[in-house]
Parts: sequence; structure tokens; C-alpha cells
Amino acid sequence: MSAAYYEFKPHNIGRWILWSLFALVLLVAPLVFTSSLSQTLLSQMGIAIIVCLSYNMLLGQGGMLSFGHAVYSGLGAFLAMHTLNLVSKNGFPLPVSLVPIAGGVASMLFAVVFGWVTTKKAATPFAMITLGIGELVWASSLMFPEFFGGEGGINGNRVAGPARFGITFGPQIQLYYLIAVYTFACTALMFAFTRTPLGRMLNAVRDNPERVEFVGYDTQKVRYIAFIIAAFFAGISGGLAALNFEIVTSEVVGGQRSGAYLLFTFLGGATFFFGPIIGGILMVLAFVLLSEFTKAWLLYLGLVFLFMVMYAPGGIASLIMMNLRVAAFGRLKELWVSYLALAFTAFIALLGAASMIEMVYHLKLNAALGPQLHFLGMTLDAKGVNSWFGCVFVMLTGIGLFEVTRRHFLHQWGEIQEYIELEMKRRQNL
Repeated sequence: MSAAYYEFKPHNIGRWILWSLFALVLLVAPLVFTSSLSQTLLSQMGIAIIVCLSYNMLLGQGGMLSFGHAVYSGLGAFLAMHTLNLVSKNGFPLPVSLVPIAGGVASMLFAVVFGWVTTKKAATPFAMITLGIGELVWASSLMFPEFFGGEGGINGNRVAGPARFGITFGPQIQLYYLIAVYTFACTALMFAFTRTPLGRMLNAVRDNPERVEFVGYDTQKVRYIAFIIAAFFAGISGGLAALNFEIVTSEVVGGQRSGAYLLFTFLGGATFFFGPIIGGILMVLAFVLLSEFTKAWLLYLGLVFLFMVMYAPGGIASLIMMNLRVAAFGRLKELWVSYLALAFTAFIALLGAASMIEMVYHLKLNAALGPQLHFLGMTLDAKGVNSWFGCVFVMLTGIGLFEVTRRHFLHQWGEIQEYIELEMKRRQNL
């Protein structure tokens, strides 16, 4: 009689640690940043993380460039707000904590209709169809004020229904923890989707749709199902946004919002699952903080996007992963001096360029206030030759120093990559 052997699959300890840290950060963040502004920003970051991850199901995992993803987050917000009003005014028996689910289900139903048309095509035709549907819905938001509320939108009160365990969702801290629970659950579910056969097949459709069709799979059906799932999570984010702001306007279904999802998902890194999480955080910081700091914030965003496309198309996540690879072979400590030099010289170049941009914006928008302006502790004269000459000199000096530092860094980086390749071959031979 042969002995029985049992094989157990080992737990992925690293993954358990990462998810535990993610939950811990969500739990502790409002206890560290205790101001009402900080808690509002954290709430918006949680919402942005969900919607950017849902968008990346299309862009990063499915290769579907959508210009209308705000349709589904926005319609989810509108339906969630109508549901909230039913709860508060008509006593509809639904807990406020489940209102975002109503938004997700509504967006999923809209995706069933719109997605059937949209996913019949791929690549550029898909992008153009999503753009057309996005414009159609945005125009409808102004044509049907009974549902969309017209230019003023619709509002509601999240303090509705009976309070359970003393939770009314009136204080921002209570709403934050509701958003945190949704953020963790939606992130975990979307990550689990990437490990399912459907998620793997979606990657195959992205990489080689001809081969997928050759082995007998319907690529349109794979894209269609993924499209519906992405819309569901986008609707949940819209429902959470409706609870957070207690007002929904036509802006939430506009093309500018869809463009923001695309831009920041790309900046975070569409090729890695955690990239959109970085992108969602950056989106909130840009829209809330950077927009308050300077009127030229959209220009800065455009320049950042341009340079990322040119020099780091994998986004911030790809830069992190490349350095983790170097750290795994014990060579990251050799690059700290070069990184500091690159950051310092880039800051000098940016300081000169930003000063000129601010002077141009001051002349165009604030000419009535006089030629002088204050920027980063400096007093600049927008009509003075000395200020312009100084800014040009600082920018050119920074660019020159950055180029010298960059060439040294590239040489050092190349040597490290050669060492890593040789080390990997040596380990394989062993």
C-alpha cells in the first residue's frame, strides 16, 4: 500500500504583508492627519483610487483607451444621489452605507447598453465611440433637468435614515471610514479579478487578440464583460463622491473628468496594478492643492504628462519597480548621490522655468495688480528685464547641470544593469 502524500501551497507572505499595510494605512491615516481638510482630502483620495483602478481595468489590463469613463462614475453619482433622496425624503428602506452599491449597479446597467455598442470595436474606433458616448451623455445632462438637475445639479443629505450604532455619516471622519472600507474592498476585488481566468484572458486580448480568436474565444465578449465590471466599480466611486460632496452636477460626466482619469492613471503607471493608486492620490493633490497654489497648474500638469510619455512611459510605478530590482541585487545605495544631484539640478531648472510661467500668467490675468508678484518667497517684476534675465539664466544653468548629471547617471545605471544581467545568468547556471 503506497503512502499518501499531501501537498500544501505556501502562503504568499509578501502579499499578506502588503495588504495588511494597505489596511493599516487606511485605518491610521485620519488619526495622523486630523484636520477637517486632511480628512476631506483622504476621502477624495479613496474615491479617486477606486475610479482610477476601474479605469485601468480597461486601459492597462484590456488595452482599451476610453475617453468616456466619467460617464459611468458620473451616472453612478446621479443614481446614488436620487437613491439618497429616496431614503431621506420618502423613507426608502436602504441604509446610507449601501447607497454607493446602488450607484454601482446603475452604472453597470448603463454599461450593459453602452458597452454592447462600444466593445464591438477595438483600438482607435473603440476610443472614438467612447468619446462620442461621453459627449452624448454630457449633452443629455443639460437637456433633461428633471433627472440631472440642470446646471445646478441635484443635492441631498447623507444624514438620512435611522442611525445605526450612533453612526450618522454626518462627521467627515465617519464618512471617511465608510470610504476606506469601500476602497479596501473594491481594491481587493479588482486585484482578485486580475487573477481570474477572465482577467488573464483580458490580458491576452490586449496583447494578441488574433491568437485569442484563433483558439476559440470571443474577444468582443471578453471586452464587454470587463467593460461592465469596470463600470460597476466606477459607479461605486461615483456613489461615494455623491455622499462626500452631497451634490452632483453635469461636470461629473464631462470630458474633462474622463481626461483626468486617463492622465493620472497613466502617470501612476497603467502597466502595474498599484500604479492607479498612485495616480488617484496625485489627482486629488493636483486638483485640490496645486490648483490653489498656482493658476498655471494645468500647464504644469501638461508638461509633466509630456515628459512622462517621453522618458517614463510606464509611469511612476515602473520607476519604483526598476529601482526595487536594483535594490534586490544590493546596488541601490550607489545611486543615492546621483538621484540627489538629478533632483537638485532639475529643481533649479524648474525654478527658472516656473518663474517665467508665473510672470506670463501674472501679465495676462493680474495686470491690474501691478507688475510685481511673489513666488516661492521671491519678488519678481513681470515687466522688469532683470527678473526675466535672472529666470532665463537660472533655467539654462539648471538644464546644463541636469544634462551633465544625467549623462553620468546613465553611465552608472548601465553598469549596474550589466552587473544584474551577469548575476542573473550566474545564478541560473548554479
